[in-house]
Amino acid sequence: MPRSANALYKHFTDTILQVFRANGQLIGWGDRFAAPFELTSARWQMLGALALAAQPLTAPQIASSMGVTRQGAQKQLNLLTEEGLAVRLANPHHKRSPFYLLTESGTALYRRIDDEWNRHVAEVSGAFSAEDLAITVRTLARINELHPLDDEGGEQ
Repeated sequence: MPRSANALYKHFTDTILQVFRANGQLIGWGDRFAAPFELTSARWQMLGALALAAQPLTAPQIASSMGVTRQGAQKQLNLLTEEGLAVRLANPHHKRSPFYLLTESGTALYRRIDDEWNRHVAEVSGAFSAEDLAITVRTLARINELHPLDDEGGEQ
């Protein structure tokens, strides 16, 4: 194996390890950030997926867009529904996979946490250049393309 390949393998492995570490840290940080809103990172993620969607979504659609399992998305959607933050809508194309939509309360809560998020971004975004963040987004998007999930949220 060429020496340059060894360096590339090491850099790629180091990148993936940092992603795993960042994932764990961000989930913990997100739980603390979302706690004053009586949310967890997982419920905040589902709330955001619904808030940012142009139309109601099914649990599998949300799972796919968020990179989580369908079961995990469904659990959080059930909690949001029980709390009156989301509502189930009939899906004429699939009776067992309803659409979900935020209620007025869910939308209001999302706006509150999003305002706080924007304040946080204003505080920390200066630690990065726009170019570095653009490269990071492109790199992570490519890693995701090369490691797709199946319909159940598992690796193909």
